Amino acid sequence: MKIAFLLGSAHVGGGTYVIFQHALFLARSGWDVTIVTLDPIPSGQTLWHPEAHAELRYRTHAEVVDEVFDVAIATWWRTAYRLHLIKARSYQYFVQSIESRFFEDWDLAARWYAEATYTMQLPVITEASWIKEYLTSRFGSSVHMAINGIRKDIYRPDGEAIAPRDPNRLRVLVEGPLRVFFKNVERTIELCKKSHADEIWLLTSSSDCTNYPGIDRTFSCIPIAEVASVYRSCDVIVKLSHVEGMFGPPLEMFHCGGTAVVYQVTGHEEYIVEGVNAIVLPKDDEEGVIAAINDFKRYPEKLRQLKSNALKTAASWPDWSEASKNFRDGIIKNVPLACETQESLRAKDEVFSGWYDGHLGVQSSLHTIAPQFEAAKRESENFRSTSATLELILNSRSFRFMQRLRGLGATKFAQYLFRGS
Repeated sequence: MKIAFLLGSAHVGGGTYVIFQHALFLARSGWDVTIVTLDPIPSGQTLWHPEAHAELRYRTHAEVVDEVFDVAIATWWRTAYRLHLIKARSYQYFVQSIESRFFEDWDLAARWYAEATYTMQLPVITEASWIKEYLTSRFGSSVHMAINGIRKDIYRPDGEAIAPRDPNRLRVLVEGPLRVFFKNVERTIELCKKSHADEIWLLTSSSDCTNYPGIDRTFSCIPIAEVASVYRSCDVIVKLSHVEGMFGPPLEMFHCGGTAVVYQVTGHEEYIVEGVNAIVLPKDDEEGVIAAINDFKRYPEKLRQLKSNALKTAASWPDWSEASKNFRDGIIKNVPLACETQESLRAKDEVFSGWYDGHLGVQSSLHTIAPQFEAAKRESENFRSTSATLELILNSRSFRFMQRLRGLGATKFAQYLFRGS
């Protein structure tokens, strides 16, 4: 099987890590695997994942223009719009989150642009139950579930640590990129600083962060083999994201003998059980976060019990071999389900991208009046699915043309897209 994974970026990140793991398994199984990007990958950018750096084939779209693949897989919403640049017999979509949620509420045009990729007739592989339910219930997608695995050889309780854990000191870890609003990293740091934690460490994929005010140790863009030594040095990972796919870092911490404090974010339910292996709090319960950290300091037995149960959870979790076999089965199962052709994908890219390009000015204007927009949004819980959103979507001939082709009224379709999003 000759397969192309369309990648947005090879920079260190959880989503890219998952793609690399599946790609490596397929390549080692005898498949012909190519990672395809729009632009050349900068020299050394994949060194954070040594196996992927050494073993995978990397090409740009221009370099594979004359090749024909059995399967081309989009792995990020932007790459769904680039599928038509690849000649393939089957087109599929690996969805790791509902990425329209990666944009702030005022950025309605971008939210719709990302959400529109789910209307493409692409069979899907996903890693979390909530994503499967979202795509099947709203878009009627054919979805195969393949939960992520874990590198059991790297993420384990025994092994090197940056600094040994001290039973008399509480060391917490904050993980995630800076300046990404839904990852909530900066606010998480501030909450940890208000707690009784003895030390706060930061593990981030932001390459420009070598230190951070109030943080005892900062680790930026380190290789995956070194990540486990950071986990094994800390007692608790405090990860307060507002949007996640399968939510991997707490699971990695479980494997390294720690526990977690998280919000009730999408994906946590795959393996986190409140009060059993971690602490789960309602979104933005900031006082609860501080209290949970302080309880770990005050009641060390509670911390030990959560850690013990977290290791039990880790022991039953599949490794990457098992997870990627399931992923491979999903690809094979999806081949006869693929409906889109290179021509149909090109046409949809022209329509959707044309609509979006025509509304960049509207988007910019909305950002300018953000305070007024926020006030208006608060007046109605359904603001995003009423007049402002519909005006953005309907004010284009290309959109109305697309709806005539689909045989679905534009207003009904717009309400369908944004229902509950």
